[in-house]
Amino acid sequence: MRSGPSPIGPGCRGTWIHSEQDTVGRRPTLQDRSTQESPITLPADRLAAALTEDDLDGVTSGAPRSHRVARALKRYADRLRDRLGGPNDAFEVSDGSDEEIDTRGLVWRPALLGFVAVLAVAVGTSMPSSPFKLEMPGVWFFGEPNTPSASHWGVYFSLAAVYGGLLLFMRVWWGMIRLYRSRRGVPVRTMMGVFALWAVPMMVIAPLFSRDAYSYAAQGEMVSHHMNPYLYGPFELGNNAYTAPVDPLWGNAPAPYGPMFLQLDGFFARITFHNELATIVLLRLLALAGVLLIAACVPRLARLYHRDGAELFTLMILNPVTIFHLIGGAHNDAVMMGLLVAGLTMAKEKRPIVGIVLCALATAVKAPAALGILYIGWSWLGTGIPIKDRIRPVVTAGLIGVGVLGFFSYVSGLGWGWITILGTPGVVRSWASPTTGIAFLITGVSHLAHVDVGVGGVLSVCRFLGMVIAGISGVWLLLNSDRIGTLKALGTTLLIFVLLGPVVEPWYLSWGLILLAPVALGQLRSLVIGLSMVTAFIELPGGTQLVTTLFHGDPLLIVLTLLWLLIVLTVPLSSLDRRTPVAIADTVPAFGAATS
Repeated sequence: MRSGPSPIGPGCRGTWIHSEQDTVGRRPTLQDRSTQESPITLPADRLAAALTEDDLDGVTSGAPRSHRVARALKRYADRLRDRLGGPNDAFEVSDGSDEEIDTRGLVWRPALLGFVAVLAVAVGTSMPSSPFKLEMPGVWFFGEPNTPSASHWGVYFSLAAVYGGLLLFMRVWWGMIRLYRSRRGVPVRTMMGVFALWAVPMMVIAPLFSRDAYSYAAQGEMVSHHMNPYLYGPFELGNNAYTAPVDPLWGNAPAPYGPMFLQLDGFFARITFHNELATIVLLRLLALAGVLLIAACVPRLARLYHRDGAELFTLMILNPVTIFHLIGGAHNDAVMMGLLVAGLTMAKEKRPIVGIVLCALATAVKAPAALGILYIGWSWLGTGIPIKDRIRPVVTAGLIGVGVLGFFSYVSGLGWGWITILGTPGVVRSWASPTTGIAFLITGVSHLAHVDVGVGGVLSVCRFLGMVIAGISGVWLLLNSDRIGTLKALGTTLLIFVLLGPVVEPWYLSWGLILLAPVALGQLRSLVIGLSMVTAFIELPGGTQLVTTLFHGDPLLIVLTLLWLLIVLTVPLSSLDRRTPVAIADTVPAFGAATS
């Protein structure tokens, strides 16, 4: 541990790696076991009875009591592991070199079920009668708009396909997490095949559950015509193929995105000869590249945090938010997260300057990634460093980040205007945001009590208080990041800012969910899984249509639709529910696990 500050500069590699409790190369001590996930525990009397003389052999009575207990338990764990046939190293991360794993039942059966689920969503959202797609001609290569002659049966089929597909996907995804937690060692490169299989349907359909991609394309068209998106909204282009699909809510709103993303956006518009659909295709490929960058970091994160590669890949890459929103919706959050995860991985591997540059590139896409720069600078010297000694590395990290952002702001010619309009998404008023929902609730109750309260004033107060609470929480997490863990503190901070912010979008929640996945154990792991499942259903555009159809539709079709959803929700998935041998890592705490 460093006792004081060290020189900061290009020649200093730093020791950011030591800011985590699960430092690479260190076998955690007994103190770390208190934060481990241990589904099955043994009472002290049963554990003492289970230890044999062989376990205690060689454990000298003169050694410290904690060392004697540790050695005895380690021998007992090794003996139990051999008896159950578990892996030699419970926390061994497979990089794809293990060819003895039977991937047919462990990977491809659930992969095919997941593909069926994704395909059902893709088909349901592309039908002429689907309430999930934009009813406008020319917005995609297929999927004609709804017509007066469209069958009412098609609406039910679309609703059943989309909601049934989402429910099936959640079950498959959860089953795979449980499966790979107990059956470790599945190669990560095999999981890449699963991701490719699931991503294909999302790549060929129109932007899913959101019209943001059309706004991106219109902003890129503005840049290609030397119009500054920080000053004007897409409707300044006039009525054309780029602006027609843009949500009117954002038609006159300036772009809150970084200069690097808008430069790429404008480049796409130019090389496609100003073809809107081709621009959107390139934007989706850019989102796919961001997710692939996250996937490339998974094996390294798995080794750094002592996690199984397949389980971590399932949590981060096969996550429903990643598949349906980041890729399906073609959101630029995928690029931001790819660069942010890569930067934090570099910093964890003792390359803080490279990590800062990558986080700065992520900030040049969307501003929240700037927290990554702050955390790398804060943890540059290691743990246990006084606050006054952290100021220099934090300032150094900030200067590097500002330099990168300044370069793109100057080269693009767009300037720093995006800094002043970061609150643009706040114009949305949705119950999905807790602060907005509370404001609506207070206003509604006040009106019932005949108290004249304006919703605008209450909304402003609630949102302000939410950001104050989020800011205080963020500062506390930063100051305690040595104890909590850098990645856990950063991921929690981003999640809090989204949940207490003015607007909550499903793809915003990916910021915290993806970062928390490598350190998610115990209750935090359950939170990541549960929130990921709920997030996939937030603000689906067909929700209102579903309620209306259920109350005013054909009773027979309603019964058939609900019966189908019930079957999807309850039918056993034999390939995932089949009981499998449990590895020793899930039954006996092993000395080598870490959680922070």
